[in-house]
Amino acid sequence: MKNLKTLFCIICFHSVLIGVSAQEQNSNLDFNSPIYDRAEDQMSHTDTIPDYRSKTNKLKLTGIIYQSDGVTPAKDVILFIEQPDEDGDFDLRNTGDRRYVFHRSWVKTDADGRYTLYTFVPGGDRRYNQPQQIFPLIKAPSKQEYAVESFLFDEDPLLTKSCRKRMVKKGDPTRILKLKTEDGILVAERNITLKANETLANL
Repeated sequence: MKNLKTLFCIICFHSVLIGVSAQEQNSNLDFNSPIYDRAEDQMSHTDTIPDYRSKTNKLKLTGIIYQSDGVTPAKDVILFIEQPDEDGDFDLRNTGDRRYVFHRSWVKTDADGRYTLYTFVPGGDRRYNQPQQIFPLIKAPSKQEYAVESFLFDEDPLLTKSCRKRMVKKGDPTRILKLKTEDGILVAERNITLKANETLANL
């Protein structure tokens, strides 16, 4: 059991996206990435994931995306997410020759850098000790897309004390979503700071 916990901690801090379709990155724009599956002119700062209304643990995920200085709101930044269902499984669909994760969504930040996603709390895959996760991609205007560390959930039992301590020292503890209830649904805030240009050049 101790070895499993150690393995999970390593995965937790060194893997970014382990979803099915949004994980291949390179130094150039990857137009096979699902972030390009929706035209920008069809995006707004608010979006709703498929099947939202039928889900029990509805989640309003909102926040601000900042420029690399951590202060200036970043306008017109695309945030794409995909996630497993409530059982921790990815619902895979096909369109033509392409396969994609059904539970996915896109937003583009407004002039204040704000976004809102209406989704649901995903399940964790207990067969492989995978926690509850939402997998994001980011694309700023005229920049390459890149993966952001997965969003985790504060109440997930797989987030042990040792994992949390390691995250404080070496990771980003703000990726852990703390849920509260407002107007009958769960709400979480996740602010994101864009990577600097020199950091992107090394991806």
